[in-house]
Amino acid sequence: MLKLSVINRPKLLLVSLIALIISIPLPSFAKSVSINVFAIPSKPIINLVEQTSDVLKEQGMISFYEKGMPVHATLYLTDYAQGSEDAIKRAVKSIAEQHQSFPLTAQGFSVSQSNWAFLNLHYSSKLQRLSDEVTLAISPLRDTNAAVPSWVKHYPNKLTAFERYGSPNVFQNFQPHLTLLANEKSPKLATVNKYMQAQEPLAQGKIIGIGIGISDQFGQQQQVIAEYFFNNDKN
Repeated sequence: MLKLSVINRPKLLLVSLIALIISIPLPSFAKSVSINVFAIPSKPIINLVEQTSDVLKEQGMISFYEKGMPVHATLYLTDYAQGSEDAIKRAVKSIAEQHQSFPLTAQGFSVSQSNWAFLNLHYSSKLQRLSDEVTLAISPLRDTNAAVPSWVKHYPNKLTAFERYGSPNVFQNFQPHLTLLANEKSPKLATVNKYMQAQEPLAQGKIIGIGIGISDQFGQQQQVIAEYFFNNDKN
């Protein structure tokens, strides 16, 4: 009996250690989700996006609008831990309740070096203010462990903004626009760009509300999770 108890002691110790390890709660690592808080434009701006998308489609290029993505002007885009959505909704709703619709002009077509295509928006102090308010309100909720995009490291001002707010495109770096294409491969984009410079797209509209969307790698809304219109203005 003595020998048997000695032989089994290591096995009993191992079982005890396994039970102890299993009982220790492991840290949970919530996945991040990319959330875009954006300004909602009125119908004349959306119509201009549709018309420009038709020109691109004629040349074999399918815009985000043509793919069913909502037209939007990003106010603040960054990553959050999953489960932050309700807090973001409350903050954004509160901001929307304090604003009224305001004028906005879309004018001009731009193509970046990496073949992103945009409709340009005129600078608006009211749109800037809206972006600033949203950024200040919900940046404390962001995922502070989000990786810095490699391209941002080449721009000191944008790097500083990212490190503080989780986005390189806020405050003095805010440049409102409407994205049509990203990383377009078609050589016909140059033809469309030349055409658009000669016949500049133009529309007068308004910003009528704020939306919140779960976004993809291009900042486009995979799912709109909330919309708050100023004074019930949906036109």
